[in-house]
Amino acid sequence: MEKTNYIPALRFNWLTKLYNPLIAFTMPELKFKSALIEQANILPHHHVLDFGVGTATLSLLVRKTQPECAIDGVDVDEKIVKIAKEKVEKEKAQIMITKYDGIVLPYADNSFDRVITSLVFHHLDKDQKLNSLKEIKRVLKPNGELHIADWGKAANPIMRGLFYLVQLLDGFKTTTDNVKGFLPSYIDTTGFSNIANTTNYSTIFGTLSLYKSIVKK
Repeated sequence: MEKTNYIPALRFNWLTKLYNPLIAFTMPELKFKSALIEQANILPHHHVLDFGVGTATLSLLVRKTQPECAIDGVDVDEKIVKIAKEKVEKEKAQIMITKYDGIVLPYADNSFDRVITSLVFHHLDKDQKLNSLKEIKRVLKPNGELHIADWGKAANPIMRGLFYLVQLLDGFKTTTDNVKGFLPSYIDTTGFSNIANTTNYSTIFGTLSLYKSIVKK
């Protein structure tokens, strides 16, 4: 199967190494990622997938919060995967990082209790969003849960204006669905239930939202 196109973490490959310091400087990263992990209620026996693992910041937070669970991280960006593996090795953390083709997740059906993902879906166009959600549903166990942190519907005109910078960096084609609030409907379309927008954060780039949903099979 041919590899799908994707947008690097900061749209331009030369910005990849700046991703961690930029996020740390401009956003309440620890706050919203910690909230996402708390929301996921990860238990010791759970198998967790960090979809779009990026530089593994979220996975490493999970490992510190719940040291006994199993964690896999997957990403399409070879440079980001390299950084993630280096961070995991440095921390001596038991996290399996895998690169994939952006189309089919390299895991069997019903493999995971939780899928968590942070600032990934706004990099995907509509078809990629829907395909990713279908694949996530496939690899989740019955009653497994999906927890997302990403840009959501602008809370007010100021947040909408601030989000314009994100769209300049990451492209209008992939980000417009987020700012218009379409992500929950895409989650619903692909077979998830109990979909909720649990929390919203106002940042210098716009409204960041947390979502949760359950897969029924």
